[in-house]
Amino acid sequence: MVLEKIYVVRHGFRSNWVVDPNTGTYSSNITSPTGIPSDPALASYGVKQAEQLGEHLSNLQPPVDIIFSSPFYRCIQTLVPFTTSEAARDKAQSLKAGNHTSETKVRVNIEPGLGEFYGLARFDHPSPATLKVLNTHFPNLQATENPIIVPSTKGESIPQLHDRIAYCLHSLIATIDAMPDGPKALLICTHAASMIAIGRALTGRMPDDECEEDFKCFTCSFSQFSRKEGGKMAGVADDSLSVSEAVEKWDPNNADEVPDIGWRNKGIQGGWKIEVNGDCSFLENGEERGWDFSIEERTAMEEAARVLLELAAGVSTPGSKDEEVGGEEELEAEEEEAESEELKEGEYIW
Repeated sequence: MVLEKIYVVRHGFRSNWVVDPNTGTYSSNITSPTGIPSDPALASYGVKQAEQLGEHLSNLQPPVDIIFSSPFYRCIQTLVPFTTSEAARDKAQSLKAGNHTSETKVRVNIEPGLGEFYGLARFDHPSPATLKVLNTHFPNLQATENPIIVPSTKGESIPQLHDRIAYCLHSLIATIDAMPDGPKALLICTHAASMIAIGRALTGRMPDDECEEDFKCFTCSFSQFSRKEGGKMAGVADDSLSVSEAVEKWDPNNADEVPDIGWRNKGIQGGWKIEVNGDCSFLENGEERGWDFSIEERTAMEEAARVLLELAAGVSTPGSKDEEVGGEEELEAEEEEAESEELKEGEYIW
């Protein structure tokens, strides 16, 4: 058996942070559970979204066999309602079968290659918490001995993000295909930019305009991909890279270099087709906080203009601490005040 379905979800509403574009110092008004300002928990509204998403995931066919997540707290927390309900169901089935001793935990595999997108910057972006720290909050986590790939702390360009995601997926799918128990359905929890890149990498469709709104990524939205007929099925050849073909491995000592697997116009491991694109029909308030790469391009242009002004003036122009330097999160910062006003009737924390 090989992998047949890939389910992709984005994390729910989260609390926010800001960064000083001159120093790269991140800060937040709400303390992060991991102690990292750019690694916030979900807002209480996001927790409710996650509960609704969890119910939807529990009804999928084929059911989820294996889970991988970004290492950021908000992604792992988004999965908690689903993994908790699945563990309870598995325990009930074990008890019914007369097994009163087995421990039932639905494991979440942590992979940095599925992590956040930060735009290129002159300073180091924060790294996510270690597995040791995360395990104090989530007891069901599992990490591979060696991550597939770790994003550069200096950030990434948009093409680099897509290549990182494509390489991560290529290696991840190959590993799952080779598992003796033959998982059929993979669930991934990630971020907005990464969710878009996943859709493009799996299908091989990279638009000429990176800002094209093709793959949707609302908070707690759900996308579904199906393997193309014959793609990487046992004994069937295709024109894409196979599991057995030699692919240059990512080198931690040369971390900024992402191996090229030639995914454009081909897809990953035989190619995939999209069946569900950013569905939010199961969420009480539907589609919220969409994102696209035009936001990243605008931010990069504003930062470049600011640097040019500094050079022309011969001085350092102080930046606003409310400014985001690259990455997918700027839209959330812009919308936060308006949305928090709308949600004042509940006990929502931002």
